Amino acid sequence: MFWLLFLVLAGGLALVTCGRLCLAAVRAADAERAAGDGDGPHERVLSLYETAFLSGGPRRVADVALVSMARNRRLLLAHTGWATVVDPVGVDDMERSVIGAIGPQGQSRIAPVRSATASGDAVRTLTARLVAAGLATPDTTRTTVASGVAQVKAAAVTIAVLAAVATLMPGQEPPRNMPVALWFLLPLLLTLCCLFVARFEIHPYTHWASPTGQRLLSALPDGTGSLLAVALRGVPAVDDPALRSAFAHPARDPGDRL
Repeated sequence: MFWLLFLVLAGGLALVTCGRLCLAAVRAADAERAAGDGDGPHERVLSLYETAFLSGGPRRVADVALVSMARNRRLLLAHTGWATVVDPVGVDDMERSVIGAIGPQGQSRIAPVRSATASGDAVRTLTARLVAAGLATPDTTRTTVASGVAQVKAAAVTIAVLAAVATLMPGQEPPRNMPVALWFLLPLLLTLCCLFVARFEIHPYTHWASPTGQRLLSALPDGTGSLLAVALRGVPAVDDPALRSAFAHPARDPGDRL
């Protein structure tokens, strides 16, 4: 009757992982409601950087800042993957963060500039503001919910494996002449139903934008060829092939030059 031990283990996995995921989702929803109370998020107009963060996170914000500076001739982004400062005076905190990431020599590879800007103080301040307004999903919430979904998926696979092993084990005598595999159907269905619900009700909390932030994003125009398009869809939306190719180069040795 070793299959009973497997069944108990399968049931425990299903209950624990599904329970954790549901708890994480409830906490995420409560945090969003608490953060958004009284702020009138539905009437808020998103800035370009806010749109970029809610669409693609900190790295998207850095990309928008770089593209904006290049279009305004304050920064030269070469197709070889180098960034050169043309105007050392940034017009806002994000541009000043980019210039600071490039360094005093005024020239750097684009890849490390993107990374440094994405983790800089300007982006952290933007993140805190959006989280406080209930428009962005807190990092802890996003990772917790994503981890919960991954655990339920792993539990579903494990339950299927346990059912297969229990079925193939010799000498098993299930009651009422029911196949052993059928006894594992309930915990497996529980995990699959939880994942199905998560796809529509919980999955939004794994994005950078909270459900409220996603509704604001959905109301924005496409902005084809504009900085708004870059904020919404990233570097692939840049309409200049030469500028787009500048982002395609990985970081190289610091001794390299244009």
